[in-house]
Amino acid sequence: MKIGLTLAISFIAATTQAADKPNILYIMSDDHAAHGIGAYGGRLAAMNPTPTIDRLAQEGAIFRNAFCINSICTPSRASVLTGQYSHTSGVKTLSDKLPPERHTLAHGMNAAGYETAMIGKWHLKVEPSAFDFYTVLPGQGAYFNPTFRVRGPHSWPKNTITVGGYDSKHSSDAITDISLKWLKNRKEKDKPFFLMHHFKAPHDNFENAERYDFLWENTAIPEPESLWVRGNHGPQDRDQYGTSVGKRNSRRNMGDHMFIDDALTTAEYKREAYQRYLKKFLRCVRGVDDNIARLLKHLEKTGELDNTVIIYTSDQGFMLGEHDYIDKRWMYEESLRMPLIIRYPKAIKAGTEITALVNETDFAPSLLELAGVTEIPDTIQGRSLIPILESGGQEPADWRQATYYRYWMNMTHHDNPAHYGIRTKTHKLILFYGLPLDAKGALQDKIEPYWELYDLQSDPHEMNNVYNNPAYTKIQKTLKTLLKETKLKLGDTDEQYPALKALVN
Repeated sequence: MKIGLTLAISFIAATTQAADKPNILYIMSDDHAAHGIGAYGGRLAAMNPTPTIDRLAQEGAIFRNAFCINSICTPSRASVLTGQYSHTSGVKTLSDKLPPERHTLAHGMNAAGYETAMIGKWHLKVEPSAFDFYTVLPGQGAYFNPTFRVRGPHSWPKNTITVGGYDSKHSSDAITDISLKWLKNRKEKDKPFFLMHHFKAPHDNFENAERYDFLWENTAIPEPESLWVRGNHGPQDRDQYGTSVGKRNSRRNMGDHMFIDDALTTAEYKREAYQRYLKKFLRCVRGVDDNIARLLKHLEKTGELDNTVIIYTSDQGFMLGEHDYIDKRWMYEESLRMPLIIRYPKAIKAGTEITALVNETDFAPSLLELAGVTEIPDTIQGRSLIPILESGGQEPADWRQATYYRYWMNMTHHDNPAHYGIRTKTHKLILFYGLPLDAKGALQDKIEPYWELYDLQSDPHEMNNVYNNPAYTKIQKTLKTLLKETKLKLGDTDEQYPALKALVN
C-alpha cells in the first residue's frame, strides 16, 4: 500500500476518517550520535548498544544521510517544529525562543484530526500550548527524580510536578511511564494519536539508571584512530578550539568531567577519560533503547503496532572522541549526522536503505503528509520524505544535492567558532568565520577565519583538509558557487553582516 493513497485532507480541514490514518509516534533522544546505534555500523556496533532501535531499522527504513542544520539543542528542536532553518525560525542559539503560534507541526497535526501530546525534553522555553497534552522537563531537566511542567491549574512556568522520590526514578523511565499512561488513558481514542516522546538521555553528564552501572564494566570500548592521530584535520595551531577528551583543551575536557587523576600521563589521562565517557554514554543509550521496547510492547499488546508510524531520531549527532572532540556543534560528520529510522510496515518495506541527502527541515512536512495534510504551509523550507519512502529509497530528480549547515553560537561553552557550510554526497566545504554577529549568547572572541574542504569519498573520517591542495582547485570553486547559491535560495545571504560578506567575496 502506498502512503500517498491515504492522504486525503488539507491543513485546514480534516475530512479523512480516523480509521484511515496511522498513529504517529515520534521518538527523539538528545545527542544520540548515529554511530552509537548498532544498525549504523561503525566501531561501536559490536557493543550491541541498541537492539530495539536496530529492530526498527530491520523492520523499516534507515536513512544513511540524514543531517541536522544546527547541531545544538534548541535550534534543532525549533527546526523540527517549523520545518525551517535557524535564520528563518529566528532560533539560532540556546538563548532564542519560538512562540507557540509558530509551532507549525503541532498546529498542523491538530488540524488533521490527531490527538497530540508532547512528553519529555522540550527545551524551547515557551509553553507547548499547541499540543492537547504536555508534560515536559523545565530547561535541561534532571536525570533523577525529574520535575515536569504540566498542563493544569497553574500557569506556565509554575505548573510543576516532581516524579520519583527515595528510589531515584530515572528520567528515561519517568518519561516513558508518562507516555504509556497517556496512551492508555487518552481522552479521544476515536482519533489517531501524534505523540512526541523526547528523552533527555544521553545528554551529558551521562547519568545512567543504576541498573546499568556495571554494563560493559570489563569491556574495552574501541577507540577511533583520530583520538590519537590528528592528521591534517582542522587548524594545526589552535589546540583550544573544541573541547577535548584529553588534556588538549586546558580550559575544559572530559577528564575533568570524569574526575580523572591529573597525575596520570597525558596518554593515560586521555585513555581513561575516553573509556569512562563512552561507557556512561552507552549506558544512557541502553536505557533509552530499553524504554523504547516498553513502548513497542504496549503497541503490540493493544494491536496498534503496525498501524503506528514509528520514527526514531535525535536532535543532532555527537562527537565520541573523534579528533579528540567531545560534545556537538561542529559540522564534522559525527556531530552533523543524525539517526533517522522509520517503521511502518503497511507502506515501508523492511530493510529499506535510503541514501538521499535529508535534513531536519524535512521532518515537519513529512509528518504532516503522513497525517494526511495535502497543503503544506509555504513557511516550511524542507520537503516531504514520503515520495522517497514510497519509492523504496529512490530520490526525485530535483532532490537537493547539498545540505546546508550553520552554527551561530561563537566560542560559547565548548570553544567552537561560528561556521557554516555545505555537504554533498562526496564533499564538504566549511567556512569558520568566528564572528558573534547578532547571535544571542555568542562570545565576542574573534578568530582568524579559515576554510576546510574534505573529500568524503577518499577521506570519510575527515583527516585531510584539502582546501589548499591544488588538485582540488576546481572542486573548491564549484563548491563555493554551490554554497552561495544555496544560501541565496534559503534566504541566508548575510547582507546585514558586511564583515562576513567580505570574507566570502
